[in-house]
Amino acid sequence: MTTYITNIGLLATPRGDSARRGRQQGEITLLRDAWVAVEGGKIAAVGQGQPVPEAGDTLLDAGGRLMTPGLVDAHTHLIFGGWRQNELGQKLRGVPYLDILAQGGGILSTVRATRAASEEQLAHKAEAVLAEMLRMGVTTCEAKSGYGLEPEQEMKQLRVIRRLKETQPVELAATFMGAHALPEEYRGRREAYIRLLCQEMIPRAAREGLAEFCDVFCETGVFTAEESRTILEAGLRHGLRPKVHADEIDAIGGSQLAGDIGAISAEHLIVCPPEGIRSLAAGGTVACCLPATSFYLGAAYAPAREMIGAGVPVAVATDFNPGSCPGSSLQLAMNIACLKYRMTPEEVLTAVTLNAAAAIGRAGTIGSVEPGKQADLLLWNAPDLDYVCYRFGSNLVGTVMKKGRIVHEE
Repeated sequence: MTTYITNIGLLATPRGDSARRGRQQGEITLLRDAWVAVEGGKIAAVGQGQPVPEAGDTLLDAGGRLMTPGLVDAHTHLIFGGWRQNELGQKLRGVPYLDILAQGGGILSTVRATRAASEEQLAHKAEAVLAEMLRMGVTTCEAKSGYGLEPEQEMKQLRVIRRLKETQPVELAATFMGAHALPEEYRGRREAYIRLLCQEMIPRAAREGLAEFCDVFCETGVFTAEESRTILEAGLRHGLRPKVHADEIDAIGGSQLAGDIGAISAEHLIVCPPEGIRSLAAGGTVACCLPATSFYLGAAYAPAREMIGAGVPVAVATDFNPGSCPGSSLQLAMNIACLKYRMTPEEVLTAVTLNAAAAIGRAGTIGSVEPGKQADLLLWNAPDLDYVCYRFGSNLVGTVMKKGRIVHEE
């Protein structure tokens, strides 16, 4: 049996099964008076005008609304204990982050809260956030560990992600990020922690099928470029594709490493230098830019315009986390990307659909409205894509479909 979604005022979608780069990033398909046929959770056909259904087929009226692919949030730190709202006042008073860290705050406070939480508590908290994301149009989401920094605690976070995969309509991609920070108990023993990552945690995450990717925070005071390479190469030996938190504060070679090692994505890239951009382009690495983090921190914005010009495929994600971006709205990130990155609405749509899917290895199955792909579809309370990127602060998603099934409707 086929379900036909008819009376689509405007269908806006990128096309293809790989990341779009350069001028292609802004080249999307626009179909007016469109329809989409769905069979078995996949898109069977796309057309214009009126379809010819058979007896027993189902018709859903889109009401003349805008349709796009479901949104893909390619960078989140979804699983954590506690919050850090008490740090807001300190930041407003100009207290430096390192001072907050020395007082027991910052990422290490989240590590303590995450270690103290049960799997049930972590799952319950993440479920509430996933429900928010779903209402705002996210149908697929990447989720990292990285607040355990100890073998069993890191596996606990990854097990929560696996549990959520089985129970939540939002599809999840799991990333091991034990190299998110140096835990307090390993101060002065960096080499020992890196051995623990490479010889115990990474093999276990891979062996137990808990992660697809391995991420590392390549940054001043965290992990050097050479240490990051060692960790990512260990991940590669165990089948985990590399990702790199790079050039967020200082350019210490993270973006060059990402391109050189063939990372599937590089994240943040706020201070990415020209040589880093060239490396990302040469390596085919997706630049996963996080404009809401720059907004929240009052920081500079990644050179997304320069990246697109150099042929780097750009994705946009939330970076949802309890410290530097405690917000789950990918729609807001889209708005900021237009205003601060100077990306066009067409480029932004590709950035949160097909290129974001490529950043988590799923461009062949999601990220565009084309026959053969999953029927992950949104109907927006908006006439066109410009309106979506123009209106900020409101949830404009009306209907969310995952694999052809309505999973949320306003």
